Amino acid sequence: MVVADSPFTSLICIALTVVWVLLLARVIVSWIEYFGGRPPITGPLRSAYDLLIEVTEVGLKPLRRIVPPAGMFDISVLVAFVIIFVAQQALC
Repeated sequence: MVVADSPFTSLICIALTVVWVLLLARVIVSWIEYFGGRPPITGPLRSAYDLLIEVTEVGLKPLRRIVPPAGMFDISVLVAFVIIFVAQQALC
């Protein structure tokens, strides 16, 4: 990743990277749930799980209105990854 000249652009690039990592964590958590894992009922891991879902849902909910599901798969996360990638290529 090439750091841009402007501090504002650098901040946006860092934010895009953080969002990318959070979405990746959400995908991994959803795979764990799909293969039989269950989120903890209480405790700090449950709080982290709930926070991850709430933070990523802010961006995914509007995408789900635009992008229809492909069968049983929710491809809004894939669209979000593409949008982030394009934004990073344009700005960073």
